[in-house]
Amino acid sequence: MTSLLCRARLLQRAALEGNTPRLLRGKNVGLLCETQPDEAQALFRRAAEELGARVAVMRSDLSLASEAQEVQNTARMLGRLYEAVECQGMNPVLVERIGQYAGIPVFDGAAAKAHPTDRLAELLGDRTPPADNRRFVLQALLLEAIG
Repeated sequence: MTSLLCRARLLQRAALEGNTPRLLRGKNVGLLCETQPDEAQALFRRAAEELGARVAVMRSDLSLASEAQEVQNTARMLGRLYEAVECQGMNPVLVERIGQYAGIPVFDGAAAKAHPTDRLAELLGDRTPPADNRRFVLQALLLEAIG
């Protein structure tokens, strides 16, 4: 957690100086959603794209009722296409199953307000707005996972 917060502070400082690094240039990130576009999806996309990543937004047809083989095949395909996947609005058990087979970092609602990243963002202080602080923490998370 300390390294994540330190990295977020570095990203905050770089943004204040107008020098956001493009450290994820050439990386592909998936955003797997079961909900309509919302603030969390926009926040995650902005965080990844500011660092240079390409973000693909996909709707999921998977559910807890999906056959195990279908979940495994989908997870493996995601692992071949992306360096990381953010799952939003999905059942945590299903996200865990995807994470078991994807072979890449799979996040469960990291951009949601109820996620621990939101509480970590509060520790960045008031030099930047809360939404920006959340973005810096997400960027730090992505960089730690795939950067």
